[in-house]
Amino acid sequence: MSDLTRPERLQIMLTAEELSALDDWRFQRRMPSRAAAVRELLKRGLAVEGVVIKDGRSKSADFNVVETEADDA
Repeated sequence: MSDLTRPERLQIMLTAEELSALDDWRFQRRMPSRAAAVRELLKRGLAVEGVVIKDGRSKSADFNVVETEADDA
């Protein structure tokens, strides 16, 4: 298998109603796949709960680990 940017696979079971709601939401937003829609909904749900997904581009200052000049003011 090639080098995947998302090497983890997650299998979930949905009711017909959940799948219909997912597809409706996905099509309204013109998302390319169910997987993309699930990833976006997961990211949004985690954000509502205050969970930050680290993408490797965050800086220590983003988490107030390192004091910035703006913090001194």
